Amino acid sequence: MSDLDPTSNHRQAEILHALRRAGGAARVQRLAHELDVSDETIRRNLRRLAKGGLVEKLHGGARLVEHAVEADLQTRLMEQAEPKRRIAGVVAGMVPDGSSLFLDVGSTTSFIADALHAHRGLTIVTNSVAVAYKLATRNGNRVFFAGGELRANDGGAFGPEALGFLEYFMLDLAILSTSGICPQRGFLFSDLSEARLTRTMMRRATRCIVAADMRKFHRIAPVSLGDPTEIDLLVCDAAPPGDIAAAAADWGVSICVAADMPAEGK
Repeated sequence: MSDLDPTSNHRQAEILHALRRAGGAARVQRLAHELDVSDETIRRNLRRLAKGGLVEKLHGGARLVEHAVEADLQTRLMEQAEPKRRIAGVVAGMVPDGSSLFLDVGSTTSFIADALHAHRGLTIVTNSVAVAYKLATRNGNRVFFAGGELRANDGGAFGPEALGFLEYFMLDLAILSTSGICPQRGFLFSDLSEARLTRTMMRRATRCIVAADMRKFHRIAPVSLGDPTEIDLLVCDAAPPGDIAAAAADWGVSICVAADMPAEGK
């Protein structure tokens, strides 16, 4: 679990967004002005982000560490496509016809939506316009889309409108993505809005599945998903390192490795 308090998590997420808007690098004074905080607040949070491997400190500023930053959805759909398809096929095989489920805006969950193309009678709740488009009007499915403004980088709806809408549902499954998995901190997100929405759906689902490719192992992000014991299953494309496997056992999280399994299932 994260050792960062919620205020720090929020501020660090804001700093990461500001750095992205600035093209990947910015001076402390610019960040302080944009976020309306003191220079020292920026420096303190940059030190924590640098310790977590998310930014590299420069003289008078900082720049993003590229591998630790979430790219836009279209870019992520092209990365690790085959492992994500294997994961998607395994997860789809765990979804009976007639199930109710939540799918988030992750690239792997977009592949899962593809793998569910032959399922029938699903009730799908999502904040992803891509997922909604792929599964609506198919095989008697019902799709409920969370409201709010769509983000340009991933076509996801976030904010109070989306959170309020999701509170109406009680579902069989929540199928979730993650930005990173750390044995000390649990499941992590780069974005505070995504973490908040995911926490909401974890409380509204009977079973929670995280789908993540092996690049997420030991990847650090600033926002904690919360108590990792609330996750039931991790589906990945390779066996996790020993420390993550041991942590998952302590959390009571089962692990399913999708390597060498069929790319689609039902």
